Amino acid sequence: MDTFDKIMTSASENPALSIAVFNADGKLEWVTNGFRKMHGCGPAGNDKPDCSSIFSMYASQDVRESLNACIKEKHPVDFICEIKTVKGLSKWIQAFVSPGLNCSGNPGRFLAVEMDITDFRLKEERMQKQFAKMKEIARNLEKANLLLEDQKAKINIQKQTIEDEQQKSEKLLLNILPFEVAKQLKTKGRAGTRHYKMVSVVFADFKGFSKISKTLEPKDLVNILDGYFAKFDEIIEEHYLEKIKTIGDAYMFAGGLPLSNKSNPFDAVLASLEIQHYMNTLNDAKVLQNLPVWELRIGIHTGPVVAGVVGKKRLAYDIWGDTVNIASRMEQGGHVGMVNVSGVTYNYIKNFFDCNHRGKIETKNREKSDMYFVNRIKLLYSKDTLGMEPNDLMINFINKL
Repeated sequence: MDTFDKIMTSASENPALSIAVFNADGKLEWVTNGFRKMHGCGPAGNDKPDCSSIFSMYASQDVRESLNACIKEKHPVDFICEIKTVKGLSKWIQAFVSPGLNCSGNPGRFLAVEMDITDFRLKEERMQKQFAKMKEIARNLEKANLLLEDQKAKINIQKQTIEDEQQKSEKLLLNILPFEVAKQLKTKGRAGTRHYKMVSVVFADFKGFSKISKTLEPKDLVNILDGYFAKFDEIIEEHYLEKIKTIGDAYMFAGGLPLSNKSNPFDAVLASLEIQHYMNTLNDAKVLQNLPVWELRIGIHTGPVVAGVVGKKRLAYDIWGDTVNIASRMEQGGHVGMVNVSGVTYNYIKNFFDCNHRGKIETKNREKSDMYFVNRIKLLYSKDTLGMEPNDLMINFINKL
């Protein structure tokens, strides 16, 4: 089987194609059923009516010239044209005609493969008409769009303003409430109270604040206090602690809530040491400049609390319980520049920090509570010479709690 026969055999297997073989004179010799279906006829013989020549199939002069060129110049041609079937129906076809060369190199016969593209052509015409209509509609819409642009710009400005205000509100809410509590309020519209078994509560208070306040203008006093509290905010955030509130010159924060953890005694002590180091460093510089110093006391106690949101108009996240009262007593019984912890907190952290026992202090219920000064991290667990930063050994222990 020569190449021509292989192409003809392969193409004839496709029922969607019309295939015909004709000789050098254009006389049809063989056609497929697809050809008969498309043209309504076949070669001369038993078919009635017949199509004796390929040239009789195409009315277009350009197509006939392409076929003559294929016969004379021995090269394939392809074309798209409209035909009329024997029954007078109009069809659009896409055709490919290729010469089959004999052993002497001359074309002995030709293969014509046609495909009915009438549906595609009609769709194309419909699309062209639709496109023309769309262009007209587009021209009309362009005028309307110009009128809408101003309104759109105003709407976008209003939308952006609303989004900005919403972001401000959410940011403000997160500044007031812990993330988990704020999330609960947004999704459920309320946030209930919760009991925690182990929370480290910290009070930081400036000694002699009333005396200092008398020497400063109110605006200057507030600015200085705001600067200190802003630094405290940064430090406790680094140690995963939660700011509860400020009361005048008192700063209150806690660890182990709203997400419970067992590392909160360590977190609270490390943050407190860093805060005292920050204040002591500032005070040393102020002494050299003969400026008034702000002396800070810090007290810590670990125990159970109840936490939740109170109020409807001005929401506030707060904690309650004896743990809060004892932490306050630890602060009141402490010394400036030092971190004073209760015996309970000491028992959690004693293996990792150098501490001094200070005796006992009476709490609100007239009970006695041990007190300890936390001086620094022990050398074995300290990364720096000051004993402020834990090394990997201590960090790994805390992370496993």
